[in-house]
Amino acid sequence: MNIIHVIILAIIEGITEFLPVSSTGHMIIASSVMGIAADPFVKLFTIAIQLGAILSVVVLYYKRFLQSVNFYTKLLVAFIPAAIFGLLFSKKIDALLESALTVGVTLFVGGIILLFVDKWFNKPTVKAEKDISYLTALKIGFFQCLAMIPGTSRSAATIVGGMSQKLTRTAAAEFSFFLAVPTMFAATAKKLYDFHKEGHIFTGEEIKLLAIGNVIAFIVAMLAIKTFISFLERKGFRIFGWYRIVIGAVIIGLIISGHPLQTV
Repeated sequence: MNIIHVIILAIIEGITEFLPVSSTGHMIIASSVMGIAADPFVKLFTIAIQLGAILSVVVLYYKRFLQSVNFYTKLLVAFIPAAIFGLLFSKKIDALLESALTVGVTLFVGGIILLFVDKWFNKPTVKAEKDISYLTALKIGFFQCLAMIPGTSRSAATIVGGMSQKLTRTAAAEFSFFLAVPTMFAATAKKLYDFHKEGHIFTGEEIKLLAIGNVIAFIVAMLAIKTFISFLERKGFRIFGWYRIVIGAVIIGLIISGHPLQTV
């Protein structure tokens, strides 16, 4: 892995982490195309640079994180399902992370869902995080578990989950951003622990690459979040649905035709 790979993957992470298009899926495909997907450090890198992206949420919404204990309690309640499922099925999740076909199929299917989600949930009553109940937070947390399948998109799963519980598009998106903080922090911490447990020791060069990747992901994610919220309020999810369908179809087509994406 070199600095060019780092820059490309970090930009992809920053742009896609909070969009309903699957950052993990995009990085799996990108690293496969660049021929570095099998490298254990690359697999760690694609998870670890999410820290930079989620830090942008804390910076942009810092006032929300200073509000009250209830804010953190709701995040904890919503985080619990992913924590349990992540620990129980970590090996199966890691295996799925190596499947480009899984990414293609879930991108395609998720795209179809996004084409209709604005019509399905068009009568929201919850307009802000403070109005979200603990039960609603827990239900959104279960939706987040769907994102353990690569290509699903954590933000798509939690936003759709929020809208199904009568949150507005903006309220659902913002709660998804907030929930990303404990979820991605825990996922990164576990990945770092597993990496160390397997006997890997970071070199000075790898530490430098991780630092650069996180800084780039942080800056790009700051811009992406602001743009996404503004776009979502005006246009909804259809364009993201069509994007996912096209990208998913291309990936599936390449694999069927014998492209080496079949094994990443």
